[in-house]
Amino acid sequence: MNTDLDVINETSAAIIGAAQAVSSALGCGFLEKVYENAPAVELRMRGHDVEQQSPIDVRYRREIVGAYFADLIVDKRVVVELKAVTCLDSSHKAQCLNYLRATDMRVAILPNFGRPRLEVRRVISGYE
Repeated sequence: MNTDLDVINETSAAIIGAAQAVSSALGCGFLEKVYENAPAVELRMRGHDVEQQSPIDVRYRREIVGAYFADLIVDKRVVVELKAVTCLDSSHKAQCLNYLRATDMRVAILPNFGRPRLEVRRVISGYE
């Protein structure tokens, strides 16, 4: 029997696999939007539900005080924040943690297509 954690792990593995396929095919050097669209296509071809630029409301005392847009939300379980930068830093991880807090999701995948070799981090809520 699959638990919720098993499903999240399977979805995470599918996201990483899709990112690797895109990285192999496209390499680095494109704008971030290309690296948002290509994994979305790949994941949909693999049978996953993918929402692009999904709004995330930020609340303070039950009032909406801002909104962000997640690059991808896959299977309504995992946030994907794509980057095309020279190097991932702590602000990218903080962005993922904020998305997780705002959505009550547990896992975010942070792929960076800005280097010749794909860099991927998995960010889990509640862990620093």
